Amino acid sequence: MNSPLLFLSGAGLPAWIWDDVRAAFPVETSVAAYPRTGSLDDYATKVLAEAPERFVVVAHSIGGVIGAQLVARAPERVAGFVGVAASIPRPGQSFLEALPFPNRLVVGTVMRLAGTRPPAKVIRAGLASDLDDEQAARIVKEFEPESPRLYRDPVGDRRFPELRGYVQTTADKELPTTLQSVFARTLGATSILSVPTGHLPMLANPDALTTALRQLL
Repeated sequence: MNSPLLFLSGAGLPAWIWDDVRAAFPVETSVAAYPRTGSLDDYATKVLAEAPERFVVVAHSIGGVIGAQLVARAPERVAGFVGVAASIPRPGQSFLEALPFPNRLVVGTVMRLAGTRPPAKVIRAGLASDLDDEQAARIVKEFEPESPRLYRDPVGDRRFPELRGYVQTTADKELPTTLQSVFARTLGATSILSVPTGHLPMLANPDALTTALRQLL
């Protein structure tokens, strides 16, 4: 695969989380910058404006929602799609609607009360559950809230490219493996691999994630 890789991070996460993985690939790579405000379509518009002309999506967590919207908006530009513990809603469904009940209710209620930046202890217990203290502290410090509409806006109708893969994280406290399996099926992944980490494999075990991505690509 010679197309550039476009990394779509999970909500609130800084670009540097992908540094070790990006360094292992000889092709052009970039990490999408999010507007942090506006609609899901605003996110897709900004990403497409700054992305290479044609690219392979590597989408983590809610980055899968943004990636799905990129496919809906500009399918001719997306050469492949790999999810990494990624949320892949069905067409017409939002990130929140793709969650099982009662998770959907709990997350929606927390967002209404506290916004889209979880408390530090929640980030440490879920997102950063298997990171070392230094990594976890940096994630907490640099986490940025996203637009609520990123979670609530439905994704458009789309047809994913022929190259479709999914990396499951088997020790994930943020997105259970059973739910990841549902999202892999929604993507229509032709290959599914696993890494034994929590929700941030690019930090917990970048070598394992890089190996999985190389196999899928």
